[in-house]
Amino acid sequence: MSAHPGSEAHGRSGILDGMTEAPDPQDPHVEPEDVRELAEIPAVEVISRAAVMLMSSAAEKLGLGDADPQQSSHLDLDEARRVITALAGLVTASVEYLGPHAGPIREGLQALQRAFREASSTPDEPGFGPGEKYTGPVY
Repeated sequence: MSAHPGSEAHGRSGILDGMTEAPDPQDPHVEPEDVRELAEIPAVEVISRAAVMLMSSAAEKLGLGDADPQQSSHLDLDEARRVITALAGLVTASVEYLGPHAGPIREGLQALQRAFREASSTPDEPGFGPGEKYTGPVY
């Protein structure tokens, strides 16, 4: 039986099992100072780290890690749209909790939204770009 009641009824048996367990400190690949209980990490840090991961993913999918983004082997605007929209939802939903982190994260989001528009052969109208249903139009 799954550790999460009712998960078998939804066809997700075991999906969440172990996700909040700390790494085994006896594992030779895990340094003791790297092990932190998830419950000990402040919410603002979890949210900020998730936002940074989404920003990094979007930047890669926009080809921004390469000298010529349009020629990047990582360029995938469909995937970038999804990640930017997820980032916009996260930022909009959690902005009140981010404190001093909110400004830089919002600026990063807007920069990615503008980069997406620039990378598109047929840019979306303002207000219809990735994540703009959450953030409003980005020009």
